[in-house]
Amino acid sequence: MIARTWHGVVPIEKGDAYYEYLLKTGLNDYQHTEGNLGLQVLRRSEGDKMHYFLITFWDSYEAIKAFAGEDYEKARYYPEDKAYLIEFEPFVTHYEVLYPPKR
Repeated sequence: MIARTWHGVVPIEKGDAYYEYLLKTGLNDYQHTEGNLGLQVLRRSEGDKMHYFLITFWDSYEAIKAFAGEDYEKARYYPEDKAYLIEFEPFVTHYEVLYPPKR
């Protein structure tokens, strides 16, 4: 299993609206991409910013490419993200999931 992580930052006053937006865009697309094994959304506030950290789980790099494209290490953004995000981190990070072990 492969974990793909992404980090985004929004103004704190847009924190709840951004989550609602995520439900309709990226989270929906993740869940409807074959090979996606699940996801987690974490957030924390820090001063006037809200940090989002997404972890998605995949059965293969081919499945990730089906979501993100051939250049799968680049972050995938939606046009409406400009209305929320303070910065656009260019890359995501991938990890091999060791635990829990495959059954």
